[in-house]
Amino acid sequence: MATVASQAPPQVTGDDGLGPVRLPVDRETYQFDDWTIGYTKSHILKSMCVNGDRCVAGEPDCCELCVYNFALALPHLPDMVFHRNVLRISHSSGAQLEFNPLDALKLVCNEKLDLKVACSEEWRESRPEAAQTSDKVKHFDWTFTTEYAGTVNDRFRVETTDQRIDMFKLMRKENILFYHNLTLFEDELHDHGIALLSVKVRVMPSGFYVLLRFFLRVDNVLLRSNDTRFHYEKGNDYVLKEFTHREAKVEQLKHIPPALFTNPDHIVDKLPVIRKVNEKLTVVTGAIDTDTN
Repeated sequence: MATVASQAPPQVTGDDGLGPVRLPVDRETYQFDDWTIGYTKSHILKSMCVNGDRCVAGEPDCCELCVYNFALALPHLPDMVFHRNVLRISHSSGAQLEFNPLDALKLVCNEKLDLKVACSEEWRESRPEAAQTSDKVKHFDWTFTTEYAGTVNDRFRVETTDQRIDMFKLMRKENILFYHNLTLFEDELHDHGIALLSVKVRVMPSGFYVLLRFFLRVDNVLLRSNDTRFHYEKGNDYVLKEFTHREAKVEQLKHIPPALFTNPDHIVDKLPVIRKVNEKLTVVTGAIDTDTN
């Protein structure tokens, strides 16, 4: 039987010492047969070190911002990083699939990006630090494009497959037993578009479905989407995974009303497919062979 458990936000003493502050944390778990599906969501990552830039990597009192900065080699982070937002899907065998912003940002390339916004000069002028750190900025993918497709532990055996997710089956009307939508990070590209990474989960009587989507819109220049879908059907010992990269320059989309560009749900399917990878994630229930010889 499926069950839902929720947890109220904890209370801590505020910095002003005047009393408890209710942190905007939300947690919920849902039990579906041998699977536990849970999420945590909270506020965005602070933009300044709470220890006055005296944090040391690996030390227990290192603040959350510095943990990110030490783990990532990026000149700056997205405008909004929801560092505590995590979706986790666990099997009773120990197999686990997780979606978190830190692992996603680790895949942002620090290489020269041959892409300019339509207002490139305004972009440069709006970020005066770019002139002082030109070497870093030159090799920085300011679109925060990531091909992050979830974090899988070794209790899943991952292999390529000819099996495909049946999207028509997913379109059938079913009761929604559990649903949630989490934003992992977002950046408005200084008002020249948007870079957004989000993950949605939906549980039905027949199984569960996850959509992890990175969506990029550089105004008057480019639209890009990296979608990773996961589908588990009740009774199977595996999850099907499908990664799809779509992209098009705005000049290629003159036949599409520009009003659709701002809504990923409306525009993504209209973008040409550049690359697709299908995989099968099989739950490993026995002992794992660690012999690498």
